[in-house]
Amino acid sequence: MTEKPDTPDAFVAQIAKVTAAIADREPGSELESWLNDRFSADSVWFEETFALCRAGCDEGWLCENERGGVKFGRAVKEGDATHGFSVDVVEMTDVVGPHHSHPNGEIDLVMPLDNGAEFDGRGAGWKVYAPQSAHCPRVRGGKALVLYLLPGGAIEFTRN
Repeated sequence: MTEKPDTPDAFVAQIAKVTAAIADREPGSELESWLNDRFSADSVWFEETFALCRAGCDEGWLCENERGGVKFGRAVKEGDATHGFSVDVVEMTDVVGPHHSHPNGEIDLVMPLDNGAEFDGRGAGWKVYAPQSAHCPRVRGGKALVLYLLPGGAIEFTRN
């Protein structure tokens, strides 16, 4: 069994630009609007992050696991480098993922790999869930990468 390559410092530094800006903000609709304005899908930050995520998938330090048609992996554990957020990336193609809840909220960056791909109804950009929310994540219309930030690394998967 080969060991997963380390997450590059450049990726952590790129994500920290956002986590530094949102560390004291409550996840919810106001934060979603703010992120879609400040770190929009047509920004240089988005383009650079998308390129890093694609490279991470190709190089094996992102999305190294697969279950139920969803590729996934935790790139960064919550900690000081990302202001208390964990960083995960998933790759989904026309699939519904496992039901889970977000004790502290969930902040998702949607990066469509196929034109028209959407995550929970959102194309390229940010989708934010408030604390205590829950969902079955869904990608429709093709393939997408979704980077998600979890305050405190908190997520609870529903047992079947």
